[in-house]
Amino acid sequence: MKILWLLLPLLLWSEENPTESFISDYEYGEMLYNNPRGVSCAECHGTSGEGKTIIQYQDIHGKEELRGSDIRKKSLMEMIRAVNSYHKVMPRYYLSDDEVKMIYNYLQKKNKHYLK
Repeated sequence: MKILWLLLPLLLWSEENPTESFISDYEYGEMLYNNPRGVSCAECHGTSGEGKTIIQYQDIHGKEELRGSDIRKKSLMEMIRAVNSYHKVMPRYYLSDDEVKMIYNYLQKKNKHYLK
């Protein structure tokens, strides 16, 4: 019985931080960014959100390219709106606001030197 009383604080503390003991918020944001619903954000927005060329093509106007935008300086609200609206090219991911926030926080930490 005395052992139970000694272990009780540890059990209570672990209940307060359930995600931190399994996966960090950074790791969760990274996981969502790299594979949110089967199509990676990184495929179009680059490994750090810097944007990248998706495809180059030639048409009657000359050489063209389709490029994913740089999202490193977007606000959280801009990202939530973008993820939850329809676009000509970007798929709709149906992420919760909390999931978008995890991606946003991940990109903020990953790009902290760029954003200074």
